[in-house]
Amino acid sequence: MVRDLQHAAGRAAALKLAETFGLPAFDRGWVWLAGAGPGDAGLATLLGLHAIASADVILYDALVNKDLLKLARPGAEILFAGKRAGQPSFKQSDISQSLVGLARKGFRVLRLKGGDPLVFGRGSEEALALARGGIPFRIVPGVTAGIGGLAYAGIPVTHRDTNHSVTFITGHGAKGSLPDVDWAAVAKASPTLVLYMARSSAGEIAARLIAAGRAGDEPAAIISNASFSEQSVTVTTLAGLGEAAQSCTTPAIIVIGENVRLREGMDWLGAMGGKLLNPDPLDHSHFSKAG
Repeated sequence: MVRDLQHAAGRAAALKLAETFGLPAFDRGWVWLAGAGPGDAGLATLLGLHAIASADVILYDALVNKDLLKLARPGAEILFAGKRAGQPSFKQSDISQSLVGLARKGFRVLRLKGGDPLVFGRGSEEALALARGGIPFRIVPGVTAGIGGLAYAGIPVTHRDTNHSVTFITGHGAKGSLPDVDWAAVAKASPTLVLYMARSSAGEIAARLIAAGRAGDEPAAIISNASFSEQSVTVTTLAGLGEAAQSCTTPAIIVIGENVRLREGMDWLGAMGGKLLNPDPLDHSHFSKAG
């Protein structure tokens, strides 16, 4: 009973925020494609919370924080439509057809995805399917793991003393194998690489980057369950990335680059647990390979 009241209060608060900020109405027959952020429920956007509290039907992915679903209105239909590597998954075509069919019945349909729906989330495929079906839709961006997950690990995506650019790459192609990427060009062009869905291919990617000229002792980190309470961070080197990845859990985000060194001075979660931070982490004599 207490939990039900808490959920009702949370939903009422989400709706009040929508009213306060004049957020757009979630009309019947519309589909909203929304990102839920990398894990921590606090990283969901106001527009995302408004969508959850207003939807008639919610189709959610595996990486969505389930606590967010508690804001759904009573009677809302909540359907799992997730896909995970190596596990039985829903076909993308079936998910897209469901979105179209539900909207045509006049429901307010929310497609809720982990991270951002347009960053390796196949949200663009669903949006194009809706466009073909004549279904009105709205895209609600979310905090992607390649940015939010790194921030929760105390690793900046960019820092002016380490990198002026960053490249986001998926390690999982359409056929399940390593995607067709010019790794030699990537190795030379981008000082920082952020890899999604790459734990199983981390060793092969590292070997290709080293063969293309990247230093084997370049720092790298693997963030598992980014921004969730069970988050873990393994700091290693490019040469040791494949071996380190074998003992890490999924979901995981991988970052390669000198900016990983900054974790020694920016691990704010570790500092909350008593870790002493190094205010000069780019002094190589202070760099520790322990996560």
